[in-house]
Amino acid sequence: MRSFNNMKKITKSMKMVAASKLKKDESRMHVALPFVRPVQDLFARLPRMDRPGATIYFGVTSDKGLCGGVNSAVAKMCRRGIAADEAAGNSAKYMGIGAKGSAALKRFYGDRFTTVFEECAKVPWTFGAASIIAEKVIATNPMKMTVCSNKFRSLVAYETQAAQVVTLNEAMTMDRAEFSKAMDVYSFEPSIYEVWNDLHEFYYATVIHGLYLEGAVSEQSSRMAAMESASKNANEMLEKVSLVYNRARQAKITTELCEIISGASAV
Repeated sequence: MRSFNNMKKITKSMKMVAASKLKKDESRMHVALPFVRPVQDLFARLPRMDRPGATIYFGVTSDKGLCGGVNSAVAKMCRRGIAADEAAGNSAKYMGIGAKGSAALKRFYGDRFTTVFEECAKVPWTFGAASIIAEKVIATNPMKMTVCSNKFRSLVAYETQAAQVVTLNEAMTMDRAEFSKAMDVYSFEPSIYEVWNDLHEFYYATVIHGLYLEGAVSEQSSRMAAMESASKNANEMLEKVSLVYNRARQAKITTELCEIISGASAV
């Protein structure tokens, strides 16, 4: 009974901590997304062609568990994508953020790992951290890239998605007429071809920055729900154990009273 009561206190405290972190992460997400979305919309205008080639799967997970199926859903999506690409004859690699994603994939896909960034949550997440990760992505020079992450919907819902990212190799092999048609609606100074590499690196960083913040909010909201459910389960177990204990105690008292009465009657 004492163990169940302690467990209930722990899960309730973890829910309160998750609620506090959720407010901070949600605030940072709402501040960052207005700067992230325009860059994503710009590159979404580029024409896409499904060509064979090596693909990097970038998973955005967390370093901690006890948050429902947030991390396992991302790992499962990466695992299915890698298996599908290899079945089609294409090579696939894995990059990612978070220890939970790498732990889920390391057993069967450990030889596909390139770079994994862990313990990112130990310090406040910034755009500078996203830029460092973007530099590592550029160093691998991926032909194709798919980012698997959790998109925040509400405090009780999130959506696990796999988003195609425009790589530098894909942009360089696009039809110039189609490329110009997509980009001519914007004005660039200097020209788009002079700043393209820097703009593309900025695009990588904004995608990683936005998806990490959405994943962090999804993680904390899911942890709140998981800890609330765990507290309810601990309370139910405590009630059941208390009922069994009280029945046994009452049975023992009744037996002792019967023995006392029987002894008094015999005298």
